[in-house]
Amino acid sequence: MRYGSGSRGGTLGGSPVATRPEDVFDDPGAVAARVRAHLEEELESPEFPRVAGFRELAGPDEEPPPRVAPAVEVARFAREERARVLEAGVGGLEKLAAGRADEIDEDEYVGVAAIVLLEGRPAIPVRGRDFDARPDTWAALDVEREAIGASLAGVGRIVVTGHPSLDWIGTAFLAGPDVVMTSRRVAAEFCRADGVGWAFRDGMAARLDPGEELPARPAPGPVAQAGPPPYEITGVIGVHPDVDLALLRIDPPDGEPPPAPLAVAADAPADLPGRAVYVIGYPAGDGRRDEPETMRRIFMDAYDLKRLQPGRATGFSADGPVLRHDCSTLGDNSGAPVLDLADHRVLGLHTGGRYRVGNVAVPLWELVDDPLLARAAVNWV
Repeated sequence: MRYGSGSRGGTLGGSPVATRPEDVFDDPGAVAARVRAHLEEELESPEFPRVAGFRELAGPDEEPPPRVAPAVEVARFAREERARVLEAGVGGLEKLAAGRADEIDEDEYVGVAAIVLLEGRPAIPVRGRDFDARPDTWAALDVEREAIGASLAGVGRIVVTGHPSLDWIGTAFLAGPDVVMTSRRVAAEFCRADGVGWAFRDGMAARLDPGEELPARPAPGPVAQAGPPPYEITGVIGVHPDVDLALLRIDPPDGEPPPAPLAVAADAPADLPGRAVYVIGYPAGDGRRDEPETMRRIFMDAYDLKRLQPGRATGFSADGPVLRHDCSTLGDNSGAPVLDLADHRVLGLHTGGRYRVGNVAVPLWELVDDPLLARAAVNWV
């Protein structure tokens, strides 16, 4: 999104998700009214001065532990700043709805970008293989909760030992009974070509950890089951020579079978551009943003945890080939699946993106006859 003259007298930068708010929101005025109502409710709540992010991460009825009590004043400032940013964004959306986009100033632009990230292209925390309800822009997620839950169980992050600087590298997902798919650049951090194929680097090991979620909120009834255990990565099936994709073999602990592999799309949807999709991954903090402190307050510093990130497919090019999407993948989502919200097939393997330009993925249906994926017995559907 590029607005007209702002407080600096020139054009303002694009949205962090590279999608104009008028394309994200069908009715910017309605979104502005909803956000304003939420802000008023929050500001009037006696819980407003609590520790920043604690209510979101721990639950509405839990009190912060004594060790965080000194942070209350810092929390008050952070939440007031968050409210200020969103209030400015409400003003920007109201101008947009009234056809006055050229009057949006710099503060309002930052606020609109924040609302796009929070409501239009959110990165929703996953807790206990589930996620909080989204009654507004993404109400469809709640309708598909059971199927999304099955997808969540099949995605994990790659944890490494023996790496000189990293504890974990990226995201991977179950693409076959004992096979995980990730990006080539992720696999290259702990594997190397040995002249015949690919093998682990000396002194390194890796495993797929489907956990690293927020803890499930307490609920009446039986105690929730623990999440799936980590799976050792025992070998490299292959690294694709042409696209950013790698296939790895896993070994379930004590013979315990992993969750069902995700269904990988053997063909493309007919109406791909604009189709609702979602990414599951482990986004890290993204220092490329023009307003990193504001974004830290918006996301409450809850990075490196599993998140559900809905958005839209924005295009496809056979050259490459490339699938484009606008989910808020933040940083370090490489290797994550891009799933169709309608049938929950994996349409693409997320490989990266450019800030304010868009995200790219490998369109997997283009590889349905590829010998490497055939050798790995990928779960084509």
